[in-house]
Amino acid sequence: SIKAIESSNKEDDTMWLTYWVVYGVFCIAESFSDIFLYWFPCYYAGKCLFLLWCMAPVPWNGSQVLYHSVIRPCFLKHHEAVDNMMSDISTKA
Repeated sequence: SIKAIESSNKEDDTMWLTYWVVYGVFCIAESFSDIFLYWFPCYYAGKCLFLLWCMAPVPWNGSQVLYHSVIRPCFLKHHEAVDNMMSDISTKA
């Protein structure tokens, strides 16, 4: 999804690809922290509001903000290492 977002061919799917990238990162982070977070009052209501903000059809929605401020810089910093690792895995397979 990140490769599709960063490609030169921009279509309407970029908004939803951005959402799914943010949602995937959120799910990975939540799987490690959910054991502690569910004890907080209104955790599930806050999670629902967060996901609604990420899906909102406005230019400043959560997925755009989080992708451009957190995920994209991290990806651009490490994408060569990830590509090398994936090519090594595919040759070994």
